[in-house]
Amino acid sequence: MERGKVGDRVNVESERIGSHARTGEILEVLGSGGGLHFRIRWDDGHESTFYPSAGSMRIIPKAKSTSR
Repeated sequence: MERGKVGDRVNVESERIGSHARTGEILEVLGSGGGLHFRIRWDDGHESTFYPSAGSMRIIPKAKSTSR
């Protein structure tokens, strides 16, 4: 299972034909070890606790700021 951090984006593919993927931002990392789960604000504005299964989500790391 991928390890996400607060601020990372997630993309969750649908397991149903005709349903769209969901994307959102990790607001909080919950649990530890094998029980890792996330509080996510989805792009439609809803928030939920998400318990990923193997291969169900892709994490897009938060872009690092380039301060000078």
